Amino acid sequence: MSSEVAATPRTRRPALLELVILSTALAYVVGGLRLLTLGGSSYYFVGGVVLSAVAVLLRRGSENSARLYAAFMAATVAWALGESGARGWALVPRLLFPAVLGLWFGAPWVARWLRPAPHPRRMLSGTWLSALISLGAVLLISITAILPAGKPSGALPNAMSHDLVSGEWPQYGNTLAGTRFSPLTQVNRGNVKKLRLAWTYRTGVVQRGETSGMEATPLLVNDTLYFCTQTNIVIALDPETGAERWRYDPRIDATGASLVATCRGVAYATLADAAECPKRIIASTFDARLLALDADTGRLCASFGKNGTVDLKAGMGLVDPGFYYVSSAPIIVNGRIILGGWIADNVRVGEPSGVIRAFDALSGEFVWAWDLGNPGKHGQPAPDQWYTRGTPNSWAPMSGDENLGLVYAPMGNATPDHWAGHRSKLSDQFSSSVVALDSRTGELRWSFQTVHHDTWDYDVPAQPTLIDVRVNGKSIPALVQPTKQGDVYLLDRRDGTPLANVEERAVPHDAPPGDWHSATQPFSTGLPAFAGPRLEERDMWGLTPFDQLWCRIHFRSLRYDGMYTPVMVDTTSLFYPGIGGGMNWGGVSVDPERGIMLVNSLRIGTTARLLTRAEANAMQSENSGKAVFHSLSAPLPQAGTPYAVLMGTFVSPLGVPCNQPPYGLMSAVDLNTRKLLWEVPLGETTDSGPLGLRFGIPITMGVPNFGGSVTTRGGLVFIGATHERAIRAFDIRTGEVLWKSRLPAGAQATPMTYLSPKSGRQFIVTIASGHRTLQAPLGDYVEAFAIPTDSR
Repeated sequence: MSSEVAATPRTRRPALLELVILSTALAYVVGGLRLLTLGGSSYYFVGGVVLSAVAVLLRRGSENSARLYAAFMAATVAWALGESGARGWALVPRLLFPAVLGLWFGAPWVARWLRPAPHPRRMLSGTWLSALISLGAVLLISITAILPAGKPSGALPNAMSHDLVSGEWPQYGNTLAGTRFSPLTQVNRGNVKKLRLAWTYRTGVVQRGETSGMEATPLLVNDTLYFCTQTNIVIALDPETGAERWRYDPRIDATGASLVATCRGVAYATLADAAECPKRIIASTFDARLLALDADTGRLCASFGKNGTVDLKAGMGLVDPGFYYVSSAPIIVNGRIILGGWIADNVRVGEPSGVIRAFDALSGEFVWAWDLGNPGKHGQPAPDQWYTRGTPNSWAPMSGDENLGLVYAPMGNATPDHWAGHRSKLSDQFSSSVVALDSRTGELRWSFQTVHHDTWDYDVPAQPTLIDVRVNGKSIPALVQPTKQGDVYLLDRRDGTPLANVEERAVPHDAPPGDWHSATQPFSTGLPAFAGPRLEERDMWGLTPFDQLWCRIHFRSLRYDGMYTPVMVDTTSLFYPGIGGGMNWGGVSVDPERGIMLVNSLRIGTTARLLTRAEANAMQSENSGKAVFHSLSAPLPQAGTPYAVLMGTFVSPLGVPCNQPPYGLMSAVDLNTRKLLWEVPLGETTDSGPLGLRFGIPITMGVPNFGGSVTTRGGLVFIGATHERAIRAFDIRTGEVLWKSRLPAGAQATPMTYLSPKSGRQFIVTIASGHRTLQAPLGDYVEAFAIPTDSR
């Protein structure tokens, strides 16, 4: 009997597989050669050559094509593990696509094309070998992707009870200290999974053009929930049912609005001596008005200012529409309303002043000003003069200590942001700083700078958080300051002295003509940093090998010398974290009873290049006179300086960040020991996908986020913030997600919690309005969650 096996008929040539391999080989060779010329990895070029040989052998019907592909796949697995380790998300672009091709080799029709007459005693075929290695790669991705990503929890410090207003949320950050901590325990680690949607309120306010959505944190005081929309409408709701009690529409003039136009909150004042409106809501508007409203009725308080309104443009000189407004909630310290303001970035030199002012909460009368261009002068300018123009501003929320009589203001930059040769010595001194002002006089008490001569837009973006910490066995009044560059500074809030180590480190300091850079920058080394490690080529990412290769070439084409890479004329620079942070206006929340700081952070880079006036004009930087305050698709003018600036986000052509995930992290730090307790990815990919598409696959990746968290005595951390339409509750001990609820839109706002005066139930409330820049789904929702009465 013959030992030969009957020949298997050959099938049609697998032309599609051949075409895909050949196309891949071409992309690898061309892109890989470009990458090699930039000093990058040789893998792609060599891999492209090998794949070209595979395509030729496949066309000939040689089984050696499958064996060669199996060798290529094995080498790719080894290369991927060597570059990124066993990290699932890092392995996806390196292994998933080639693994699919390898599994394709195992298809019966491909096997028949390559094995016309197999022998029974033959070793494992090339097609099976290729398929098995590829299947192993897929399993490797799957297993490593589901491994715990967080760092193990440390031992939490013992809690110490603090006296707080029980059940209410009377300030933007619950207290003047801005801790975003609630002493409520009704919802806790044991029952948080029982939370259900209790009510929904819709504002009816649709986003205008490119403006941001609602980013407000509501207040709960006077048995009422108060908040503002992005059009500065102030709304009062029943905290038990969400029913509207009143709304006041200031009918703002939206002329010149930029995409950051928003309202992050209102303030509440109780004035026993007031003849009218003893309970007031203090709000500001996009067209620069300060309002006082009767908290019970929503009517303007006629005795405040002029018929309930103070003109914030007074003393400011020329204010073009949309160039100045108060985006964050005013703060009230020692009976004074204190506020700074948002100033349009990168439009021109000499924009409105960044002055910080105080007004009497009862009368609305001017009290003092801190105009850093006029040290020691705290009055209003003469009628023919104005506050110093173009000075650093304070747009983020402030905090206050009434015992010390201080208000703490996070400072931005003197405009424009990315060329600073025109800045005065005083502007340089206070840019990107936190300053402490006397709440009664406006006199400067101290300042601390987080970036020297900032040309990266690393302005201090978040409310300083006040907490007492233990230092050498003593309780010290401290201030926690998060920053865009991912550092957190711990300062003595009495005098600004660092309580955790700060080092001046050498950084690149070459500069474009007419400007200069500091040779050193301060780094907060005494606390964990949240910028992530310095980027390398192997950190580039993509959904496929092709966009990852594009990102590698892009990365190698950019100038990148670390966080403080100078923005120059002759090359495009990358700085990471980008202008979004690090941390942004959401700041941090702190459990003052355990001394734990909760940080949500972002890791996406920004690209920037200075353009000569001729280049900018050729690119139509003036945009026909239209406002382009924050557009990343056209040059930003920076008029009055020698250069415009072209900004970009460090993403692939698919709109996916070029650096590998996680892009968003949630972390916990013990402020007494200065140690990281845990760190986990924040957010899933449910609402993410290339080109702005939504794939609906709920995989924990850690996604982009804007907003903040709230921490409770019940051991929970609540946060929305993510690109994903969701709100979560983390276990403060471990970082485990104990509860999550889908939302009808993105929640780019900081949540809050309170006890309903009517039912005594604890509610968690968040605003879900979305964010165009973050591509978070849009809406006009206020969502409240509580444990149903029959489940308590």
